[in-house]
Formats: sequence, C-alpha cells, structure tokens
Amino acid sequence: MNIKKTLTAVALSLCFSEAMAQNTYNELEWLTVNEQVTTMITATEPVRFVDISTDLVAGDQPIDNVIRLKPKEGGHVDGDCLAIVSIVTERYRTQYALIYTSQLEEAVTDKTIQTNEQNPYNNPAVSMSTEDLYKFARRIWNSPALYRNVSNKNTKLEMRLNNVYAVGDYFFLDFSIENKTNIRFDIDQMRVKLCDKKLAKATNSQEIELEPVIILDPNLTFKKSYRQVIVIKKLTFPNDKVLTIEVSEEQISGRTISLSIDYEDVLNADSFSNLLLNEE
Repeated sequence: MNIKKTLTAVALSLCFSEAMAQNTYNELEWLTVNEQVTTMITATEPVRFVDISTDLVAGDQPIDNVIRLKPKEGGHVDGDCLAIVSIVTERYRTQYALIYTSQLEEAVTDKTIQTNEQNPYNNPAVSMSTEDLYKFARRIWNSPALYRNVSNKNTKLEMRLNNVYAVGDYFFLDFSIENKTNIRFDIDQMRVKLCDKKLAKATNSQEIELEPVIILDPNLTFKKSYRQVIVIKKLTFPNDKVLTIEVSEEQISGRTISLSIDYEDVLNADSFSNLLLNEE
C-alpha cells in the first residue's frame, strides 16, 4: 500500500513540474510596435528559426542574429496583440507578444534578448554551437603545428598544413602561408574543394566545392606570414580525391597558392583532437 502511495505522489509531482514548465500568453514579454517603426531584435547567437504567428506583422532576418519586425498597417486598437514572434537559436528559444501602440515614442526600436528570457533548447540540427566552433578554432590557432610534411610552394609563397582536428561533426583545418616577397598579399578568395588526385584529361576532372562553416581570421591582407583555421562539415572521400585549400589574390597580380590534403592525413585527425580540446 505504501508503494502505491509513493508512486502516486511521484506521478503527481511530475505532472505538477510539467505544468509549472508551461508558459501562457500572460507570461510572455511584451514588445510594443507601430507601423512607422522598425523593431530590431538581436540574439546573442545565430538564429536558426523564426515564426510570426499572424500576417499582421512583416519580418525578415537581415543577418544571422538579427530579426526585423514591423506591423503591415495601422488602425489597430492600442493594446491589441498583433502576433507572437517565436525565435529559436542554436541553444535557446524565446517568444514575445507584439503589442500595438499608436504612440511612436512607445514603440520598441531595439531589443536584445536577455539571459532571463532564454529558454534552454537542445537543437537537434546543431551539434556544436557557433560560439564553441570559434572557441575550439582559436585554441587550434594558438597550438603548435603537428604536421611537417604537407606543404606547397608557388611564386615565392609557401603554404603548409599545421593541424587537422576532427571534433564532433566538423573538421578544423589549420594552415599557414609564408610570403617571401615584399609585395603584400590581398586575399580575394579562399576556397575548399574536393579535387581529383590525378588528372588524365582536363575535361574529366571533377571539383566539388565545400562551403566553410566558419573562417576564424577575418583579416584578408598580410605582408609576410598568415595563419588561418577553416571549419568544414565532416566528410569522407575516396583515395583518388584530395581535400584542397586554395587561396587566391585580388587582381591584377592574381597570385594563387593551394594545399592538397590526402585522406590519410584527415583520418589521423581523430587520434589527437581530444588532447587539445580538453585543455583549459
């Protein structure tokens, strides 16, 4: 009998906890909006999903972490709820009630999502947050080079591989370029591709462009030395392909240098990644 009472108490406790975890409209943060004012909502990390519950409010996402909102028309009663906006980032979600005001001075122009407004969320589409990607990339950028024999020289430029790390669903490619001329190098393009290892005929060559998830250093100009960490989604490729990083200069000089990484080097990445990433 005591066991039944205990189980009943546990069940009631769980139900109460679930009920307490629910939010209602009255608990939402309010943002006052007006058809003549653009309301900007800034998240602390990239936004992955936005939903505006009605067609009364227009919205878009001009950059990764900013949402732009504005009522489509006026004539509403002050205090009317025009819509609920739901925002999902890489690690949290939040909602706001958009409340109409006819007074321009009362409309919110700039809103940053506060910590207490963030509901933690395990986003299945995100295996590693952008913040963590940059954190790991910076550690790698500051680490000693473990590769010594992967390099290429061209037009008094030398490009070499420093490290390859596999972390979660990503490859971190760490490389350097030495400029042995007195002419500054202005980067125009930085590309990552899968290329054929041997080209029998130019017409048979195949290149697959890979879009970097992040490029650590935004600086695109260097005089003598340059180091960069590029992050790409983890992939496998056959032995007749190589992973190629190509850096090309702005015209007119148009210098280009590339580095080819064999799959064997990529496979070795897993053997030492945790040693670095666990350091504090």
